[in-house]
Amino acid sequence: MNNRERENATLSFIKPDDRGSVEETFYPWPLTLDRWRKEGYLNGLPTNIFNESGRQPQNADKYFGCMMTEGVYKYEQFLGFDGIKRVSFGLPFRNFGTTIIEETDEYIIRKDDDGWERKYFKNSKLVEIVRPVVTCPEDWYRLKERAFGELEKYYTDENIQSKYSPFREGHQRGDYSIRMNITGFFWMPRTLLGIEEHLFAFYDYPDMIKDMNEFCLGVFLDKLGKILDILPADVLYIMEDLSGSNGPMLSPELFDEFIGAYYKRLVPFLKSKGVRHVFVDTDGNFNKLIPNFIESGIEGFLPMDVNAGMDIVEVRKYFPKLKFIGAFNKLSIASGKEAIDREFERLMPVIRQGGYIPGCDHQVAPSTAFEDYKYFIMRLKEVMKEACSDVSIT
Repeated sequence: MNNRERENATLSFIKPDDRGSVEETFYPWPLTLDRWRKEGYLNGLPTNIFNESGRQPQNADKYFGCMMTEGVYKYEQFLGFDGIKRVSFGLPFRNFGTTIIEETDEYIIRKDDDGWERKYFKNSKLVEIVRPVVTCPEDWYRLKERAFGELEKYYTDENIQSKYSPFREGHQRGDYSIRMNITGFFWMPRTLLGIEEHLFAFYDYPDMIKDMNEFCLGVFLDKLGKILDILPADVLYIMEDLSGSNGPMLSPELFDEFIGAYYKRLVPFLKSKGVRHVFVDTDGNFNKLIPNFIESGIEGFLPMDVNAGMDIVEVRKYFPKLKFIGAFNKLSIASGKEAIDREFERLMPVIRQGGYIPGCDHQVAPSTAFEDYKYFIMRLKEVMKEACSDVSIT
């Protein structure tokens, strides 16, 4: 089996020929990489795996996330993971440039590239929010007009081809799978409004939130569709982060109205474009919303935050066809070999069932020694081979 076939089989509850996929959920924190270099490892890798070329990002790069693709791929190959090339697609709400609004001896008030106004203090790391991008419907409608201009200027067929087509040939051969992320219908308004303001907006400005999501859905159906024609993602995950450690930040009813309704229109489109597995990326404890996600068409989740109460062994009992990537307690890796073995033992029932690629339940923590992470990878290879002989849906 090639990498794409093995990943598809693993996530489809099909017994691979030799072993299940050996992949990681996300790339590590930069601080983790810094630690490993100080420990004397990662020699021969680019200094900055997130931009190995060192090229200054251009405006189109802010929307078509491919600058980190090759560097992270080389890093994961170096560690012995199966081949994944990670790409992203961004919505047209960036590229505001940087403007100094006010400067004193004590601080600078600056409008940043993401459109937020912030106060930076010169003698500390303290940063204060001055103004988000959107505070009211009038702000949104002005921003939407600006976004149409960004679409016309940067989301051209030529730019789409130049950014994504270099990965097409290797993807078709099965040398690597494509993992793509996009911004979801909860995540996007939050980045424009702010966390608390976003939650109030469900009640204060419901029509504005729906108009935001209609606009984003339209961009996906048009521009993302053109990308998927070139490079159909094997795993596409929608970034949401709509829960905390105590549960979701919105009710099931609000989810259905403001989030799930748009998934129901997006997911069939993604599948029609050849996306094999549609996941949602959300931290925190979202157990309460799993039925709503499934009803709206979502097939799986990552990273499944163990320390927030997401236990895939329990979840799989109630949702036997649900797919997972991640779910391995990252703190167990930092705790050493015995803790790693215990965590694999806990997860083996689900690994054997299939539909699951074990990996960290977020990025590898800076508290992790490189030798312990290498042991985790070695054991991951062993258990994915061992479980291959007993893969079945329960």
